[in-house]
Amino acid sequence: MAGIRGLGLPVVDPLPKVSGDSVEIWEVSPRDGLQAESRTLDVDTRVALIERLAAAGASVIEAGSFVRADRVPQMAGSDEVLRRVAHLPQRTPVLVPNVRGYDLARAAGADDIAVFLSATESFSQENLGASRERMEQHAAAVVTRAAEDGVRVRGYLSMVFADPWEGATPVADVVGLATRMRGWGVRELSLGDTIGVATPGQVRTVVRALTDAGIPVSDLALHMHDTYGMAAVNVYAGLDEGVRVFDAAAGGVGGCPFAKSATGNLSTDDLVWMLEGIGIRTGIDLDALVETSAWLAHELGKNPMSRVATALTR
Repeated sequence: MAGIRGLGLPVVDPLPKVSGDSVEIWEVSPRDGLQAESRTLDVDTRVALIERLAAAGASVIEAGSFVRADRVPQMAGSDEVLRRVAHLPQRTPVLVPNVRGYDLARAAGADDIAVFLSATESFSQENLGASRERMEQHAAAVVTRAAEDGVRVRGYLSMVFADPWEGATPVADVVGLATRMRGWGVRELSLGDTIGVATPGQVRTVVRALTDAGIPVSDLALHMHDTYGMAAVNVYAGLDEGVRVFDAAAGGVGGCPFAKSATGNLSTDDLVWMLEGIGIRTGIDLDALVETSAWLAHELGKNPMSRVATALTR
């Protein structure tokens, strides 16, 4: 078989448990990535980023977040960004925290949204400024409105594996939150290793607990951070459990602005390199992606966090 990028590295057979040879990557750099960066990019640059990612082959690209600009100034102007990328065939979901955010997103043309909840009380207070119970009420109201309008909804679960204030997150709490969200009508669930401390064994435990609770693995995604350098192997464990949707950010930008010790998201560049190396298609042009990651790092005034982007742009 052809080597990876002409380097003579063989593409090996997929993992034994992999049924099918493709995955879906949620490109989160324009939202989850940029919201944690110290430099705020203007609307023109964020639109250019989304267009570059689309040209590279990304099929799902988070376009922005309808949150308060005083809390997340990097996401100001998300309404204009969304309108200006409406011509793209890709899915361009946006994050909404409550009904007001939902109304603003819908006015900007959103037909694909996400709600965000914490599996721990401390992070809910720190990140969202309200209790888990209060935020679940807001999210449930958004999901109800979305169902009435025929809007697609994804659910983000943060602090799935551990919380910097509370320690390890009980698996039962994750299952309980996921089950409640499913009860509202959320089908797509993204499991967030918000501070990047998960290990492959923990990934397997959580995924199995959720599937044992009746949630199909096809409805699960993994959102890994790379604080301890474990993001890629955690994806590998997820693949072995049947997960086929993974969140990642070009160049490894981002982290979490409200979580202590959180570093960058799993790099899309590194993820694509790994997946293609085991024979799994991503639909993403690695050369175009690496060029975009280098461009984005320049716009942010930093070097790419991605090992692959760093190696290939030297």
